[in-house]
Amino acid sequence: MFDKLEALKKRLEEIDGILADPDTLADSKQYVRLVKERASIEEIVFLYDHFRTLSDQLTDAEQMLNSENDPEMVEFLRDEVRRLKEEIENTSRKMRIMLIPKDEDAGKDIIVEIRAGAGGDEAALFAADLFRMYTRYAERKGWNVEQMSSSPSDMGGYKEVIFSIKGDDVHSRMKFESGVHRVQRIPVTES
Repeated sequence: MFDKLEALKKRLEEIDGILADPDTLADSKQYVRLVKERASIEEIVFLYDHFRTLSDQLTDAEQMLNSENDPEMVEFLRDEVRRLKEEIENTSRKMRIMLIPKDEDAGKDIIVEIRAGAGGDEAALFAADLFRMYTRYAERKGWNVEQMSSSPSDMGGYKEVIFSIKGDDVHSRMKFESGVHRVQRIPVTES
């Protein structure tokens, strides 16, 4: 894990050097690619630097604890060692999670198709409920929803509705939303 983190740290320094070169600005495609790559590794390198700082602080606190005789200072240093160990563990956990390879499609937008199945007007009303549910979820996440096409039913539902959702991390959040949904309830058409 630490070899990978060191390689990312060196790559970030390398990218910073390339971006500082005025010739890089002339090639807009390379510039955009480098800026995106830098953004993707900057946070984990920051965490790694923080982890190293905490490790150094822990080493110093443990050395001071071994040589200290004052009871109040010993208690303070024990608390500090305990706090640093917890923070190191949390930071290490975050780094491990960030090193998990990203999904290739993670940054992509999606198109959702909802079709009413068997059930006539009730199925169309359920399709409309699903459309409203996904639209509200997208709004809460700050995503943009654009209705591409629809076939409304007579009772205010949809026989079919197709819409796109655009925004940060849309594909990662929505990639498992597929399949056939079935609802069993007292139909609005009969109540």
